[in-house]
Amino acid sequence: MRQTGEHYPRLPLPERGSIDDLVAFQRWLEQAIPQVEHLGISAMRWEGGILTWQLSLEASLNDKGTGFGGALASQSALIGWCWATLWLRSLGRNQDVVIAEASQRFRAPVRGDYRFVCRPLDEYSAPTLAQRLDERGKGRITLVQHLYCDETHCMEACGDYVILPGQ
Repeated sequence: MRQTGEHYPRLPLPERGSIDDLVAFQRWLEQAIPQVEHLGISAMRWEGGILTWQLSLEASLNDKGTGFGGALASQSALIGWCWATLWLRSLGRNQDVVIAEASQRFRAPVRGDYRFVCRPLDEYSAPTLAQRLDERGKGRITLVQHLYCDETHCMEACGDYVILPGQ
């Protein structure tokens, strides 16, 4: 059993310029962060710099039979962390990512299975961060997450993620 403060082994990096096998990444994530196994993630997709998760509501139910805000907030922070981690790995970088700040706005109840969509705040964020990493070895990016239940936009979130200097 892993001890507090003990780092979980990293996955080998994918070939530079390619994205991880998302099934293998999810299996690793479930082992590295034990709570992930219970979030109800049924699929991950990376396309055009956008990370999308499909999730089952059953894992995040509240007492009213809708999505529990705390679970949804946790998922929004985690999908941002995953976006930053997968993006870094596609650049051949194995650096630690931490969230520095996050906010959520709940727009409508989540009444069924849902999807989270995560992307950079704007089209310049990722190239600017890549340049900063090359120059200084660390940086920060703002990512936005949107939760949809069918076509209903139920939640929007925003997080600032810090890429720590490599080890």
